[in-house]
Amino acid sequence: MAKKMPTYSICNLLGADRCMTEIVVTRLRDFVDSHHDIQFPHRHDFYQIVLFTRGGGKHSIDFQQFEVVPHQVYYMAPGQIHTWEFDAGAEGYLVNFNESFFTSICHNPNFVRDFPLFSHIGSTSVNTLDMSCCSEVEQTFAQMLEEFEKGGDFMMDILRGMLIIILVRLSRVAPDSFREGASKHNLVLMRQFEKLIEANFREKRLPREYAEMMFVTPNHLNALTNNVMGKSAGELIRERILLEAKRLLANSDLMIGQIAETLHFEDNAYFTRFFKKYLGTTPEGFRAAYAQSIGG
Repeated sequence: MAKKMPTYSICNLLGADRCMTEIVVTRLRDFVDSHHDIQFPHRHDFYQIVLFTRGGGKHSIDFQQFEVVPHQVYYMAPGQIHTWEFDAGAEGYLVNFNESFFTSICHNPNFVRDFPLFSHIGSTSVNTLDMSCCSEVEQTFAQMLEEFEKGGDFMMDILRGMLIIILVRLSRVAPDSFREGASKHNLVLMRQFEKLIEANFREKRLPREYAEMMFVTPNHLNALTNNVMGKSAGELIRERILLEAKRLLANSDLMIGQIAETLHFEDNAYFTRFFKKYLGTTPEGFRAAYAQSIGG
């Protein structure tokens, strides 16, 4: 049986002597060249943003495949499954940072996830920037790298400020699947619903349970999600459950019954019926196809 999928921390990548580091800024080529031992697929327990300035290759995030092109940026949240295979000429910038990089000085525990870049609903993990935006982001990355390499007083504060600039710039141009014309009020409610799904999808899968937490009726919640996303509340909840099921299935040492229990299904048979109904294959079939796709 294949090994359990590794989850890397910044400490894993830097070594114990630099384990206190909450952020790493580096050139993409330097990172790739110094980490040939990374296993694929893998997860991170930190956030990652990568800007490609040239070259090509391919990578996947949570089972979605992407071709690398210049001016592309991708952003990953902790827990997402990642593989990559970059060409020798691929260049750019990379920043890894822990949630504590901001929450250590910020009272908002959702500070990073409030940016749409790391959303599970209504956003994409990859975007190709226009020349003007790419130039601005690249310049800020270059300044961050210079600051990170030289160190000095207040380095972490400067890096926080510049990283916020990058997060804001990328958020302003991030594509989403929210319907045009959705009101600001509905967008705020949609973000609230998304956060509630993320926190509760293992135990709660009925729209009325989320409607109660949002102090609205189930009909109002469905009208909201259809207005903003063109999907029912139930669809969005199911999509998150199925994504987590696929992530767990990618870990080859977990039995199907264990996954069903983790996701609070009554039994293995119910989980299998649910999975096949919405994805058209059994959990075992998905696992086998995924293992074959990565050469397992």
